[in-house]
Amino acid sequence: MTGEHSSEIPPLDQAALTAAVVRPGGLWRDVEVVSEAGSTNTELVIRSKVGAPEGTVLVTEHQTAGKGRLGRGFTTPARVALTFSLLVRPTVASDRLGWVSPMMGVAAVAAVRATTGVPAALKWPNDVLVPGEDRDGKLAGILAEADFSDPGRVGVVVGMGLNVFQSRDELPVETATSLRAEGAVGSEREALLCAVLAAFEERYTAWTDASGDAEASGLADDYRRVCVTLGRRVRVHLPGDRVLQGTATGVDDQARLVVAGPTGERALNVGDVVHVRPGD
Repeated sequence: MTGEHSSEIPPLDQAALTAAVVRPGGLWRDVEVVSEAGSTNTELVIRSKVGAPEGTVLVTEHQTAGKGRLGRGFTTPARVALTFSLLVRPTVASDRLGWVSPMMGVAAVAAVRATTGVPAALKWPNDVLVPGEDRDGKLAGILAEADFSDPGRVGVVVGMGLNVFQSRDELPVETATSLRAEGAVGSEREALLCAVLAAFEERYTAWTDASGDAEASGLADDYRRVCVTLGRRVRVHLPGDRVLQGTATGVDDQARLVVAGPTGERALNVGDVVHVRPGD
């Protein structure tokens, strides 16, 4: 449904989305839908710097300069994906902020499973996958960026691009998939977005109430239950063309991947890693 077929996909209804997710006392303050954006993350970081409130959500029908990890760029055709970013301002210790991005992954998995029945899962740290016998198909990517312009209250922008309507031959790479390609032909982007935001709010509220303690709030256990990386042999590509091979034995209280290698266990931050691939 890309290109000339995108006109067949109904546009997102900003008024309906706002009515569904914005409520007194809730996390979400504003949902804006724009027809086109270079990167919803970039735009929302700019808004964060000038005081946008926690709970701001920015959605685009057509993302022309999306941002991935390590500066990778991508373009999303009009209306075929659910592409959005959200802004939160958690008052937690800085070493606990690494859980915000995995939190989005857990919320996305819960939403996809509930609204479409597709058996989504996570690859560490936050790629949303559909596991398969021969390979896992990447359904969505997530990127978090911090705004430290106000030292008193850090802003964290989390963006996601979830493939919805692409057929298999319309996906950019062999390792990608979409809800349509997985047989969820009736997927509605509005229902998906509402489900993701509801699942995120539930976990974010519990996590912030626990002062960012992922163990006490249950977030860490939720994450481990849906992360298919755990228990697998992995080949971790590190900066400087270094490679660590071992078994992914866990995720610690700072959302770091724990890998048991030849010299013992090592905990890896997202910033330490270039790629995590299946091991030998």
